Amino acid sequence: MTEKKHRSMAGLPWIAAMAFFMQALDATILNTALPAIAESLNRSPLAMQSAIISYTLTVAMLIPASGWLADRFGTRRVFMLAVSLFTLGSLACALSTSLTSLVLFRVLQGIGGAMMMPVARLALLRAYPRSELLPVLNFVTMPGLVGPILGPVLGGVMVTWATWHWIFLINIPIGLAGLLYARKYMPNFTTPRKRFDTGGFFLFGLSLVLFSCGMELFGEKIVASWLACSVILSGIVLFLLYIRHARRHPTPLISLHLFKTRTFSVGIAGNIASRLGTGCVPFLMPLMLQVGFGYSALIAGCMMAPTAMGSILAKSLVTQVLRRLGYRKTLVGITLFIGVMIAQFSLQSPSMEVWLLILPLFILGMAMSTQFTAMNTITLADLTDENASSGNSVLAVTQQLSISLGVAVSAAVLRFYEGFENNNTVEQFHYTFITMGVITLISAFTFMLLRPKDGRNLIKEKH
Repeated sequence: MTEKKHRSMAGLPWIAAMAFFMQALDATILNTALPAIAESLNRSPLAMQSAIISYTLTVAMLIPASGWLADRFGTRRVFMLAVSLFTLGSLACALSTSLTSLVLFRVLQGIGGAMMMPVARLALLRAYPRSELLPVLNFVTMPGLVGPILGPVLGGVMVTWATWHWIFLINIPIGLAGLLYARKYMPNFTTPRKRFDTGGFFLFGLSLVLFSCGMELFGEKIVASWLACSVILSGIVLFLLYIRHARRHPTPLISLHLFKTRTFSVGIAGNIASRLGTGCVPFLMPLMLQVGFGYSALIAGCMMAPTAMGSILAKSLVTQVLRRLGYRKTLVGITLFIGVMIAQFSLQSPSMEVWLLILPLFILGMAMSTQFTAMNTITLADLTDENASSGNSVLAVTQQLSISLGVAVSAAVLRFYEGFENNNTVEQFHYTFITMGVITLISAFTFMLLRPKDGRNLIKEKH
């Protein structure tokens, strides 16, 4: 290995970690600031949802194209373009004077965000042998776990002691550092050119947009439930049309042959099923603490910090756990444990001491960190260099959709329990946590489809 390649390899995980942090932080930091932005722009807080949905939908639609662009123009070039667009979009959002301009610039941010993390992870897949991938992806996913937890905290702090503009301006120094680092350390991997599947892109992209939009509408109760369900159904129909298209196209956007790789199929199914439960916690917990327990927005946001601390601590233990137990036992066991932890939040009450609220959040953070690392690495474990790009795009899309799914499903469950007049507000949250815990317990059966030896190539002992 040449010195230049060694330096590129050493810096690459830091670049990917930075991209993951920027994207994960941006996904949640805006929520806390929406009322302040609405007041500044003279709009209703309810109308501000378009600022979130515009970003989410842009990312969902363009992620599938990121793999082809990186293969065609090189990972370094596309990544630097992505970070530039995300950073410029952040600056433009901070300077926005109307909701229309904010939404337009959130779309610009979304174009960069759609390519940033998938391209960085694709570069890692190309740069590292599978036996070295676990510790690398373990390191990279840590900021992605911390970002959604720190988002509400930072959002609350900035709105309280500064102005809402800083939730966008914070991205600029991180983005500039990322550009300088990527130029120096990121390799420019390319693969042989293939024709872009335009028809497949529109079918697949629009199916994701309609499905994501439908879930947002359903979860946020913006329109009638039948209309939201119609949008979701339209997305499913377009997705089925894409499957038909992919079977006939010589070089489809997402190859269906990927799903013949059993570990990939189980990993994707497990990601979707298990994140329905884990995705509800960052949404439900701050809400219960504020609406049910009477905490302030800032305190409720800070209460999520122990989850981030637990996530960081667990990162040093994941590799040893996987080597001792293997992927199958680890994923089944940790998912069952997470289900129990989510359900036990139904035992919490406003009269409990603070440490009894904080400790379960810390333990849950450790468990979620272990689960995410194991899920993501087993999904990518058996992909070849030829299908790594498509597989990585599918995983990125799955993770993006799971954010919307977790919130939408838990919001729908909470709304269901609100319909019972004899339940007070705290009880409604308790029943919702029990329901989401049961859903998570059931999702553990997905990982039973793994074999005991699956992922062995990722956890070989070094001699």
